[in-house]
Amino acid sequence: MLNVMSDKSVRHAASMSLGSEGDASAAGGAHTASPVRLAGRLRRALPFLGPAMIAAVAYIDPGNFATNIEAGSRYGYTLLWVVLWANLMAMLIQTLSARLGLATGKNLAEVIRERFPRPVVWAFWVQAEIVAIATDLAEFLGAALAFNLLFGLSMLEGALLTGAITYAVLVMQRFGFRMMEMIIGAMILAVSAGFLLEIILSRPPVEPIIYGLLSPNFPDSHAIFLAAGILGATVMPHVIYLHSALSQNRIRVRDSGQRRRVMGYYRLDVIIGMALAGLINMAMLVLAAKVFHGNGETGVASITESYKLLSPLMGQDAASLIFGFTLLLAGLSSSIVGTLSGQVVMQGFVNFRIPMWLRRVITMAPAIAIILMELPEQQVLVASQVVLSFGIPFALVPLLMFTANRRLMGDLVNRHWVTAIGVLVAAIIILLNGYVLVGELM
Repeated sequence: MLNVMSDKSVRHAASMSLGSEGDASAAGGAHTASPVRLAGRLRRALPFLGPAMIAAVAYIDPGNFATNIEAGSRYGYTLLWVVLWANLMAMLIQTLSARLGLATGKNLAEVIRERFPRPVVWAFWVQAEIVAIATDLAEFLGAALAFNLLFGLSMLEGALLTGAITYAVLVMQRFGFRMMEMIIGAMILAVSAGFLLEIILSRPPVEPIIYGLLSPNFPDSHAIFLAAGILGATVMPHVIYLHSALSQNRIRVRDSGQRRRVMGYYRLDVIIGMALAGLINMAMLVLAAKVFHGNGETGVASITESYKLLSPLMGQDAASLIFGFTLLLAGLSSSIVGTLSGQVVMQGFVNFRIPMWLRRVITMAPAIAIILMELPEQQVLVASQVVLSFGIPFALVPLLMFTANRRLMGDLVNRHWVTAIGVLVAAIIILLNGYVLVGELM
C-alpha cells in the first residue's frame, strides 16, 4: 500500500482542519471580512489537496506532447474542443475515483477484487498491467528523448538515467508521502510556467482559439484517430485506480458530515489539478497550431521536429530549450506516477506486491526494447495513447457501477444525473474506440 495511508503528518493536519471547521465558521460570523474567511477555508483545505495534483501529472505526460503536437500542426486549432471535453470528462472521472476511495476505504482495484468473480478479476488485472506498460512506455521514451535533445545523451543512456532518477524520487516516500506530493507538485508547476512562457513568446491569436474550443468538428478520419489519442492521453485509466488509493485512507472521518466535508475538499482538489492539466494540454496544441500550422509546417508530427523547429520559427533561442525542459519534467514526473499506479493495480487486483525497484525494471523494459530497435518515437507515443484509451472503459464502467451503489457508498452515492452523465461519457469513449479499431483493421 502507498505510504500516504500511514503518513501521520497528512492525517494530523487533516484532522486539525476538520476539527476546527466548526469553530472557525462560528467565530467568523457576519463581521469577519470575506478575504479572511476565504483564507481560512483555503488553509483548512490544504491538507486535503494533493491526490488530484499527482493524478494530473499523468495528464501531461509525453504522450500528450505527441498527440497535441500532431493535432495542432496538422489541424491548427480545430481539435481544441476535444482537449476541453476530454478534460471535463477527466474531472468527472477523478472525482468519482476520489469519492469511491473515501466512501469505501478501498481503492477501485480492491473493490473489483471483492465483488467480481476471480477469472474476471484476473482478466481486469492483465489489461490493467498492459495499460501500465503502455503508460510507462510513453513516459520513458519522452524523458529519454528530452535527455537526448537537451544534453546529447543517447536514447539508451537517457532511458537508464530516467529509471535511476524516478526510482530515487520513489524512495523518498520513506520521508512521508507529503514530500512526494510536494516534489511532483513543483514539477507540474514548472511545466505550467514553461508553457506559459512559450505562449507569451508565440503570441497566438485569441479568436481562432475560442472558435476551436466551441466548434466541434472532425476534418477527416485521421482527426478521429487523433481525438482517440487525445482522449487516451487526457483520461488516463491507471490514475483512476491510483486516485482512489490516494483518497481511501488519507483521513479517518467520524461521521457523515465530516465525510461530505472531506469530499468537498477532494472536489476542489480535482478542479484545481485537472484545470491546470487541461490548460497545459491546450497550451501544447495552441503552440503547435500557431508556430507550425501557422507557418505552413503542417507535417510536423514528432517531438524531435518540434524541438528543432520552435526556435527558428519563433525567432527565440530559448523556445526550444524551454520545450525540452518541460518535456523532461513531464516525462520524469509521469513515470513516477505510473510506477505508483502499477503498485496499486497489482496489490488491489491480486493482493500481491513486488519491490519498487523490480516494478521499475519490468515497466521500463519495453521502452528499452523499442529504443534498441530504433522504432520512430512519435508513432510509438501516439499508438500508446490509443492503447490507453481502450483501457478506460475497464476502469470507468466498474467505477460507475460502484459509485451508484447506495449500499456500498452510503451517503456519498452518486446522484442519478451524475451517473447518467458518467454513462454518456463511457458510451462516447467506447464508441470512439470502436470506430478507431475498425478503421485501423480495415
